[in-house]
Amino acid sequence: MVSRNNIGEFEEIVMLTIGILGEGAYGLAIKKEIESRLNRTVSMGALHTGLYRLEEKGFLLSRLGEATKKRGGKPKRYFSVTASGQKILKEVMENRQKLWKGISRGTFELFPEKI
Repeated sequence: MVSRNNIGEFEEIVMLTIGILGEGAYGLAIKKEIESRLNRTVSMGALHTGLYRLEEKGFLLSRLGEATKKRGGKPKRYFSVTASGQKILKEVMENRQKLWKGISRGTFELFPEKI
């Protein structure tokens, strides 16, 4: 069982991408940004599941934009990272940094220099 206070890698990526996009963070823009930056395919279904799960956990807030003719009268749902979301992202970043710093020099062939 996943704790309410933990996030997985995909959730972390989604939240960071929302941070990158700022005010323009809505479903399709988030999907395109992830795919562009990480060369990773993202399905809209997986993205929506992640977005709503993060909102349930209190790490994201969403708001509806204006309805447009282009979208058949449907408004876009925009997302932002909450203070709790920012806190969990900071914890994840700090934990990853601790792990990277714990790797001995030369352990990985790819990292011959000091990390």
